[in-house]
Amino acid sequence: MEEVKRELISFTMLVEGMISKSIQGLIDKNEALLREVIETDEPRANDFDRNIDEAGTVLIAQFEPLAKDLRTALMILKMNKDLERIADHAVNISESAIFLIQRPFLKKPVDDICVMAQASVLMLKDSINAFVNADAALAKAVFQRDNTVDQLGDGILEELTRLIKGEHDGVKRSLNLMRIAHNLERIADLSTNICEEVIYIVEGKDVKHRKITDAS
Repeated sequence: MEEVKRELISFTMLVEGMISKSIQGLIDKNEALLREVIETDEPRANDFDRNIDEAGTVLIAQFEPLAKDLRTALMILKMNKDLERIADHAVNISESAIFLIQRPFLKKPVDDICVMAQASVLMLKDSINAFVNADAALAKAVFQRDNTVDQLGDGILEELTRLIKGEHDGVKRSLNLMRIAHNLERIADLSTNICEEVIYIVEGKDVKHRKITDAS
């Protein structure tokens, strides 16, 4: 179990780096960094996904864990898939960034995306910290931040909608920025999924589709 947990933490570190590099590549107009996410990091993420999936399945089949250990093993397999999807979103961001860095920036939306990315990465970090430390309170706190990321995404959408109406040349740039914002929202959502899985491990409660409050 501890070995599989360590592998999951290593996978998380890779995925965090992919998100950060995709945004840094956009800001710095660094195509090499963006292609590193797509061509080097994404295959590594796929390897992690396969290895953890196999190790988790073997863990359940051979050791037949019970109660909390079984919940942990099952949730690790779900977290693994969440991380694999987050890696895919980082690739999507990098693909859009490669298009955008060849053109003049729409400064305010790009600045807002940077704020959104920081919030999303922090949600992912804290969701995994909650898992490592079996900290249901931290997992519940991460839930509250999802609304902040959603609000940032809505603001970017409104700003880009205005730009599309007023500037024909801005349409493709705006659509790619919207794609980045959408992928960041999905990263935040998947981090929330991980927190739901942590709460299930620690408390045995299924909180999907439920609003999390401090009192819950």
